[in-house]
Amino acid sequence: MLQCIFILSDSGEVMLEKQLIGHKVDRSICAWFWDQVISQGDSFKQQSVIASPTHYLFQIVREGITFLACTQLEMPPLMGIEFLCRVADVLSDYLEGLNEDVIKDNFVIVYELLDEMIDNGFPLTTEPNILREMIAPPNIVSKMLSVVTGNSSNMGVTLPGATASCVPWRTTDIKYANNEVYVDLVEEMDAIINRDGVLVKCEIYGEVQVNSHITGVPELTLSFANPSIMDDVSFHPCVRFRPWESHHILSFVPPDGLFKLMSYRVKKLKTTPIYVKPQITSDAGTCRINVMVGIRNDTGKMIDSITLQFQLPSCVLSADLTANHGAVTVFSNKMCNWSIDRIPKDRAPALSGTLLLETGLERLHVFPSFRVGFRIQGVALSGLQLDKLDLRVVPSRLYRGFRALTRSGLFEVRS
Repeated sequence: MLQCIFILSDSGEVMLEKQLIGHKVDRSICAWFWDQVISQGDSFKQQSVIASPTHYLFQIVREGITFLACTQLEMPPLMGIEFLCRVADVLSDYLEGLNEDVIKDNFVIVYELLDEMIDNGFPLTTEPNILREMIAPPNIVSKMLSVVTGNSSNMGVTLPGATASCVPWRTTDIKYANNEVYVDLVEEMDAIINRDGVLVKCEIYGEVQVNSHITGVPELTLSFANPSIMDDVSFHPCVRFRPWESHHILSFVPPDGLFKLMSYRVKKLKTTPIYVKPQITSDAGTCRINVMVGIRNDTGKMIDSITLQFQLPSCVLSADLTANHGAVTVFSNKMCNWSIDRIPKDRAPALSGTLLLETGLERLHVFPSFRVGFRIQGVALSGLQLDKLDLRVVPSRLYRGFRALTRSGLFEVRS
């Protein structure tokens, strides 16, 4: 059971506080938390569960905004983390983005959403389409009416139809002129390559996202050609677990609109779509850097949005970097960004240049790690394949669509 939720800005200011039970949690816990962030840096922000002197804390960070939940009672930690993720997703959907100004401009809606999403410390209603029936998203007309009438609430006057249904994530009176369902495989590749070029770790985190616009209450089944490659699967509440357990088939009544049907991991992949080869040598107070990027395995689809980021060590005074393709930017905090976009067919992109070390330092002793970004439309690098999508209650006409997308997650090359 959660006792309190705080939303903090990127400077540590408490923008919003929501007490969930009778026992009030003092704001001093946020001061302790931010002191730890300042003293320990990014390593502290990567901890999802934190034991403070008085409370257990759960945290996630989205777009520089920290969502912090507190409890003194025993509870499943994943429930607290997942609920904060749901809160962040719903707010991002309602407010069309997350930043300090947007949250401050929509205090009332944020409080109303939290009132409906959690009750007495336990998650209650977290489906976006049901919340939209309860609380109207902000728009220019509603803001003008609130100024004129003084009523800033966006609460609906009637309960959603799904509140009395056996499938609370979907109402029964949905009607569409055209019935459509789209299934997207969205995957992120996490990889670590050591300084010898050896692939230490490579795995895929994937999501099956469904966008459903179907009349009535349809029952869908989705099957895969090779479901055995998936590990660590988790499902939307609409999925019936028994068909998956016995036949690896997803049987569900979908919510209306876009939602995440399931997530999965595919572990121990043997290769990556692109390679990065850094070479760094230093002598007499200067350092020479050369980085080459190219396609390792041709997936048959265009690899685009390729970027390379690395942090220069603090002992580097200045950097003179150039590339034969794309644009190189060195920021004031010594973060370097190389935007390649697409790899040309006639030459491999290469970055080269010199780094000037601080006085008295002959060689570079701390070497940067390179963060790689890319995107591939139309292919799932895990090898997962959708087999078929069937409906038990079939409308007169139904259009089905399937897509795949792979992008980089935590893709790191060490030098």
